[in-house]
Amino acid sequence: QVKLVESGGGSVQVGGSLRLSCAASGDSVSGYCMAWFRQAPGKEREGVAAIYKYSGHVGNADSVKGRFAISQDNGKNMVYLQMNSLKPEDTAMYYCAADLAFCPSRALRVGDFGYWGQGTQVTVSS
Repeated sequence: QVKLVESGGGSVQVGGSLRLSCAASGDSVSGYCMAWFRQAPGKEREGVAAIYKYSGHVGNADSVKGRFAISQDNGKNMVYLQMNSLKPEDTAMYYCAADLAFCPSRALRVGDFGYWGQGTQVTVSS
């Protein structure tokens, strides 16, 4: 059983940066596929980025490639999402997710993950 707690969200202007953190407890996340999702009001939850330590797999959605970077610190049982060059369309609730499996090579789906955090809000204003 893994518990995930996100932090680091907030309000930022267009072009700014934020780093989201996901603290995991209950199990080491080194063997999990770890991911970030986001959900804007009235829209479906979408996968943003994923990382799996043992395969070195890192995947990013096309909408954030070159701007967002996911990383993992197994010593601290933490996962991060560095977000740069933020745009108004990045405004959403951001969720950390985990599953004891390889990360899928296709686009991430909500059903791929069994563990979720409560979310942290990111608001980008112009």
